[in-house]
Amino acid sequence: MRHLLPVEIKVNIEGDVAAALSALGGAHGRMATRRIWFAEDQDGVAEGRVPLLDSGVIVRFRLGAGRDDLTVKLRPCTLEQLVGRFSVPFDAEPFAYKITEDWSGSRRMPAASLTHDHPPGALSDAVEPGADPVASIDPVQDQFLHACAPAARLDGLVALGPVRSTKADDVPLDDLEVDLEAWSVEGLHFLESSIRVKPKNEENAEEFAARAERKQRKLEDAVRSRGLTLSEQPETKTRRVLTALAGAGPG
Repeated sequence: MRHLLPVEIKVNIEGDVAAALSALGGAHGRMATRRIWFAEDQDGVAEGRVPLLDSGVIVRFRLGAGRDDLTVKLRPCTLEQLVGRFSVPFDAEPFAYKITEDWSGSRRMPAASLTHDHPPGALSDAVEPGADPVASIDPVQDQFLHACAPAARLDGLVALGPVRSTKADDVPLDDLEVDLEAWSVEGLHFLESSIRVKPKNEENAEEFAARAERKQRKLEDAVRSRGLTLSEQPETKTRRVLTALAGAGPG
């Protein structure tokens, strides 16, 4: 029997990002700024498409704030496709492998991500124009993709970005602690507020789901009570950003 998965609850906020950050208390704490790139199929991008994302695969580079990292993620995925060593989470430096449920509004989907931490500046060359971003994917990450997403095509990729990310972690919001992350690229500006809910040992699936739903309502209510508008966009911020970047072309 599989264990209950932690839930990552996300609320996307529309409108003035700086004002929303201030209203939620994020502007008063320490903000970390990073640059984010995504790898996508070069031929697809030339046509304004995102085939890798459409196949449920995300390849993300984050640079700055004292370290670089490269994440390969399957979202959405099924638990049945997570096989072998990738059927359970693990944390083994420099790798962290997570399996979660991502909740945003009524949308709920399993996700699996394998992140490899790198020293600062180690991934800069991978996102340069003309570079092959696949060359930086570690053998363990390559094994993950081949085992769990064998149909994904990783040849002919190009890096799209950068997205400017500004993030504050563990910001007090009523009786919650939230992570706030703003993204800015190609005229798009997003603010995401998120919390993580972990199952307790004594909980069954129904009890855990009910508690996570209560936390989701608390987060949404806390955002609304500060005069902010929750996004009704059906697409994830990753898809909205990647679609905009593909429309703009590589570089």
